[in-house]
Amino acid sequence: MRISEAPLHTSIRAQLEGVFEEGTKADRLLARYMLDSWGGLPFETAASIARSVKVSEATVGRFCRSIGYDSFRDLKDHLKHDMGDDPWLMSERLQEMRKGGNVDSAQLNHGLQLEIAALVGIYELAGSAEWHQEAERLAKTAHVFVAGFQTERGLAQYFANQMQYIRDGVTLLDLAGGNFAEILLTNRPAHLVIFEARRYSVLAKSLAEEARAAGVTVTLITDVFCDWGHEAADQVFAVPTQFNQFWDSTAQMASLSNLLIHSVFLQLGSEVEGRLNRIADLYGRFTGHVDRPARQGAKRKNDTEKPNRSEHDDT
Repeated sequence: MRISEAPLHTSIRAQLEGVFEEGTKADRLLARYMLDSWGGLPFETAASIARSVKVSEATVGRFCRSIGYDSFRDLKDHLKHDMGDDPWLMSERLQEMRKGGNVDSAQLNHGLQLEIAALVGIYELAGSAEWHQEAERLAKTAHVFVAGFQTERGLAQYFANQMQYIRDGVTLLDLAGGNFAEILLTNRPAHLVIFEARRYSVLAKSLAEEARAAGVTVTLITDVFCDWGHEAADQVFAVPTQFNQFWDSTAQMASLSNLLIHSVFLQLGSEVEGRLNRIADLYGRFTGHVDRPARQGAKRKNDTEKPNRSEHDDT
């Protein structure tokens, strides 16, 4: 029996979203993967999706038939009605790269196509209501906490450090403390951003659930395989991480976080400039840059000027 007997004019995206109401676990995983990898679907195959979701290729075929398509290839043919021709168009430089012909270049070309599609998908996401809501939370919530686990710790620190430049009240959570009391016991309105990718740390899921229970809004930035995020977090931004490389790449998480910071900057407006100038002044007094060493002992701009002392004043 087909999950959806939707008419032919129904968009593929709408058909995939309908799977969450009636589909099996495998169906829901496939629908979630396709929705979260939307920009990259033109470059996928039934075999690549089966490997990513860890189901059989036959299961992918049955799923496509269940929503009204003869095969995954048939589903991709209909994608053009939803997407237009843009995802299929390659620049001249990409076309030149594809002429290499050897196995290594073919793999790199396929990975490049997937990465371009993923980046386009992130920029499309930046125009959504969910994105606007997240930017507003990051700009206006009294205290923003950031956490990352395993290899995603670096992404979390980068995001927190960048956010600290443009607003006050941003904290990178201390993972060594073992209790997360700074966020779970706070009396101030708080928002939590978690960076995590498979294999997922138990801490990431537990922290998200505990934070929501404590009244903290939670956003999870993760990969497209995360099947617990939507139950544990208020908002999930899932990005592709498989680009035909040996290791999953979380580079798109960094792209997404950079674009989020830009949106927060636009939300905050002109007040950011004053904070950036003050931070630059502090850095100049304590540390300094290569072209401008630290001004050791330099006065603050509003310090009262005092007369210089003579070398004989102490005598």
